Amino acid sequence: MMRRAFSLFEMLIVLAIIGLLAALVAPRLAGVFSGGQVKQTKAQIQLLSGAVAKFQLDMLRVPTEEEGLHALIEKPTDADEKWEGPYLERRSLPKDGWNHDFVYKTDPEFDYIIISLGSDGREGGDGDAADLDNRS
Repeated sequence: MMRRAFSLFEMLIVLAIIGLLAALVAPRLAGVFSGGQVKQTKAQIQLLSGAVAKFQLDMLRVPTEEEGLHALIEKPTDADEKWEGPYLERRSLPKDGWNHDFVYKTDPEFDYIIISLGSDGREGGDGDAADLDNRS
């Protein structure tokens, strides 16, 4: 005699096993994806830092806070013939791993700081929400 279908009890057992596996695997997968966003953000910060270094070689200064990172792709209004940009291959500024704009600040100790505000897009935070910058 052939069996036609699964009983309700068997279906509930299978669903419970699938739910248990999903509960165990999901947090690990989330960690893998967020790790990729951090790596992408660090790579973008390195790219931008290299572009600022090229700007600095040509202009003998870093971009001002008013000019910001846009000085890497568009000639500043007061720039003379020393500006040899654009200093990035793309004609737009990259975003961090969470699709937020980078923050650019001048700093007397480090010349400049390029900051990603993390997953939450706000200053401070822990884990994925922690800020990343070119000083670390």
